[in-house]
Amino acid sequence: MINIAISSPQPSFSPLRLNSRSVTWQVAAVALGTLFLALSSYIEVPMVPVPVNMQTFAVTLVGALYGWRLGAVTIAAWLVEGALGFPVLSGGVGGAHYFLGATGGYLFAFPVCGALVGWLAERGWNGGRVILAFVAMLLGNLLCLILGTIWLAVMIGAEQAVTFGFLPFVLGGLLKSALGAATLMALPGAKAKPAHS
Repeated sequence: MINIAISSPQPSFSPLRLNSRSVTWQVAAVALGTLFLALSSYIEVPMVPVPVNMQTFAVTLVGALYGWRLGAVTIAAWLVEGALGFPVLSGGVGGAHYFLGATGGYLFAFPVCGALVGWLAERGWNGGRVILAFVAMLLGNLLCLILGTIWLAVMIGAEQAVTFGFLPFVLGGLLKSALGAATLMALPGAKAKPAHS
């Protein structure tokens, strides 16, 4: 009889090692993460049809620090709070109708973006490798812009969506990615290498 051991080539790993903590720790991390995401929503520069704020910075940072699973759960929990009417979305608003409007595509993209950055961080694209951390953050921001622009294009047309929902946010995405990478570099717990390397 032949024994075949199947192991995951990419073990579950969080730069803050939250996956190895108790459920109580993880619940507390989710609560703290949703608070951080909510606070980031209040730092805003009003623009039409989509405002510029620090949400993507917070989303990518939560993904990088929490890992892809807990990061996505935390971001989804924050969005549920917003959908239920808590004032946690951009500019301190809340309500399910925001998920159906111009910003809906960006909101739905957030858990996916956080998961992408977390997945990359688990593989060493974190504060220990600052260039890779920057690229991971940039990919997260870019994915958010692409998904949000596709949603917006359905509402106002592709040309208008690119003009108002993508191009104005490219420079901000670059700056927030650099800030995110610098933040990871400054946090000792975020410099961990993946368990398999």
